[in-house]
Amino acid sequence: MRTLVLGLGNEYAGDDAVGVLAVRALPRELAAGADVVESAASGLALLEAFAGYDRAVVVDSIQTGRFPAGTIVEAGLADLGAAKAPSLHQAGVPELAAVARRLGMRFPDRTRVLAVETAGPMTFGAPLSQPAAAAVAPLSRRVIAQVRHWAAEDSARRRADPGPVRTAFCAQTCGQVV
Repeated sequence: MRTLVLGLGNEYAGDDAVGVLAVRALPRELAAGADVVESAASGLALLEAFAGYDRAVVVDSIQTGRFPAGTIVEAGLADLGAAKAPSLHQAGVPELAAVARRLGMRFPDRTRVLAVETAGPMTFGAPLSQPAAAAVAPLSRRVIAQVRHWAAEDSARRRADPGPVRTAFCAQTCGQVV
């Protein structure tokens, strides 16, 4: 099972950087468990990033006004509504999944979005706000926990269903592999 960790945002646009910053140190932490990718792209430009993965954790910033700034919000693909954007170039993750299906592309069956609520508009050249900066480390820990959770599920599944048992002894004495 291939897992993608996709950190989104522009590190030069204030709180928009939170997704990129949260995943930046993760390649060491998740060396064998996931591919970690940073991207400033959005919308349909991200479609190719998801190709070939079974699972994905998308790490980003959001601005809904429903939570205090710095709150980490977690959602699955089914929990997300359509993106409110003026064009498909700014499509959200659910729209990307739908486009991938229509094009016959493989898209992760299991996708989790971990996002930090931000308070103000993304301003080029602005630093991270205090609430967003405070959320970076906990957000990184949530990503690690999600990837490790999926790895534990995989391990448990393999233990429960080891597949055909192959032994050299049986192959030599029985003439077949069982």
